[in-house]
Amino acid sequence: MQIMKTHLAGFAVLIGCVPFSAVSAEAVDAKRMSDVVRVLASDEFEGRAPGTAGETKTVNYLVEAFRSYGLEPGGAKGSWTQEVPLLRTQIETPRTLQVTIDGKAQPLTQAKNIYFSTVRDSQKLTIEGAPMVFVGYGVTAPERRWDDFKGVDLRGKVLVCLVNDPDFSAQPGETVAGKFGSRRMTYYGRWSYKYEEAARRGAVAALIVHDTDGAGYGWSTVTAPGGENYALVYPDASKAPPTVKLQGWLEGEAATELFRSAGLDLSELRRKARSADFKPVELKGATFTADVPVATTKSISHNVLAKITGSEHPDEVVMMSAHWDAYGLGAPDAQGRKVRPGANDDALGTAGVMELARLFKTESRPKRTMVFAAWTAEERGLIGSQAYASNPVYPLPKTVANLTLDVLQTAGLSRDVLLVGAGQSELEDDLARAAAKQDRTITPETLPERGLFYRADHFSLARQGVPVLLLMALSGAPDLREGGRAAGEKWLTDYMRCYHQTCDTWEASWDLRGAAQDVELFHTIAGDLANSRRWPQWRSDSEFHAIRERSESQR
Repeated sequence: MQIMKTHLAGFAVLIGCVPFSAVSAEAVDAKRMSDVVRVLASDEFEGRAPGTAGETKTVNYLVEAFRSYGLEPGGAKGSWTQEVPLLRTQIETPRTLQVTIDGKAQPLTQAKNIYFSTVRDSQKLTIEGAPMVFVGYGVTAPERRWDDFKGVDLRGKVLVCLVNDPDFSAQPGETVAGKFGSRRMTYYGRWSYKYEEAARRGAVAALIVHDTDGAGYGWSTVTAPGGENYALVYPDASKAPPTVKLQGWLEGEAATELFRSAGLDLSELRRKARSADFKPVELKGATFTADVPVATTKSISHNVLAKITGSEHPDEVVMMSAHWDAYGLGAPDAQGRKVRPGANDDALGTAGVMELARLFKTESRPKRTMVFAAWTAEERGLIGSQAYASNPVYPLPKTVANLTLDVLQTAGLSRDVLLVGAGQSELEDDLARAAAKQDRTITPETLPERGLFYRADHFSLARQGVPVLLLMALSGAPDLREGGRAAGEKWLTDYMRCYHQTCDTWEASWDLRGAAQDVELFHTIAGDLANSRRWPQWRSDSEFHAIRERSESQR
């Protein structure tokens, strides 16, 4: 991607672009972070969607910022960017979309009673009379002695399943209680896992029954992408993972009615699905038909990478990252706004990574290399970080840690730090020590059912064994110094109404002192790691421990 300096100069005049001169500072500058968000979340950046003019402006802005701080290009062969080949798909108006039960067609309406998209490179999505099978939670977990499929052949069929884990709604006395983590979602509970498992079993489509508690977000968040989806394009198609033709959700009440029409009680099936003895249930007489045109485009998106080369151990890397993308342009809201600006999600996290880069460049050169990454296509399924993890610029066995910022609270100073994915790695001890210096305590995420540990870019690195730490304000209500937990709950509730919506905008009224505190935590942790010989480890019972252990000899 060509870097357009003249265009950036225009931004400086047009929107008061943040001055990027490397001014020495002793602390994280909340005002500077706010100014960065004001730019990235402005209408000029069109919601920062990958493969659009908004991406060009965003990447130019980030590269010019890192360059002005005095950082080095962090990509391969002296580049500031890493190419990420993307397939973009957009569902168009269906010609046919219906469930037929005993010969009677029941039309479905996108975003009303069903929401779906596709990640296949095809301009037509066709499913003709496919049988529908309910498979409980759609989980196969041998290590937990759990198999929802019981050998049922799903080839050519539509898989229907529940969101979250089999023990999410466990009742007292049920043997499933605690088998998967109770209220804390495991990867088996994520929609991405369920689509992957459906594809591995040959299903043509996968539909998840939506409920707000189990998903961790409402129906408006499900439908926010507007039928758009993205996938990573593999140079060697044979190495691409299998996919279903159609993936999506059934609205909760619509699903209940659908099952009733097929002579089934969904609430009773939910109860049965919490037993290891559960067997798949065919929706007798029900078939699914779709004839939907799909617009497809391919583009090259970009991760942005900058670095400070280590003075003594340049081959060892401490990485700090956020995602630069948001949801782009969508349908007009009640005020006629089309831009989904992603001010907090994740322009603010990106501003935090930029601030870390600026600060570390004003300090003594670290012993280990520091890499600052701004990923693309996180909102499309962690694709940018996935592309990096599958083709890393810096060897992952020698990547000391990844520290990720994704949604920070904007309501002022907090007494605590919310820990996402408690019990995973020794980095949690680093976080506790850094928080203590701020007179803050650690609070395990209060909404573990949201599965946030599996929903941000650090997860792509974790799957390859890199120890990770995520700060994300969606994990619970902060204990604010002004107003306590009740005020934190109000902030979180108010923000979730705008999550992925047009109202996630920059506000001059933001109090970013708490966000600056969180960035300072990473400043402390990353600085310590970059100037030590420590290699933080996964806990012995973490699912990522064995992966990291296998690469021990490379360190």
